[in-house]
Amino acid sequence: MGKYGYVDSHMEKAMPKSFSIAEARHDLAALVHQLDHKHLIELTRRGKTVAVLMSIREYNRLAAPARRFWEAYASFSKTADLRRLEIEPEVFSNVRDRSSGREVNW
Repeated sequence: MGKYGYVDSHMEKAMPKSFSIAEARHDLAALVHQLDHKHLIELTRRGKTVAVLMSIREYNRLAAPARRFWEAYASFSKTADLRRLEIEPEVFSNVRDRSSGREVNW
């Protein structure tokens, strides 16, 4: 398999299926249908991965604007049971250095 397998909190471990470009050309509709259940399908030429088909859900996830850390943490803390994960809510209370930073001479 190729290098696109990954673990994501919203998905199970995904190992993409692999098809040659000739196979994909012959049965593109079936490959697109498989994307309902698989997030990625690799396309190969002479055994080497040259392209990837992905579900629209996966594309939208990857194309979404990046969130700032605090936005991501706030979203995570709303959906995760921090006590069950043994993460105390105060864990991030003293993480940020609130000093003015180093002095810069121009």
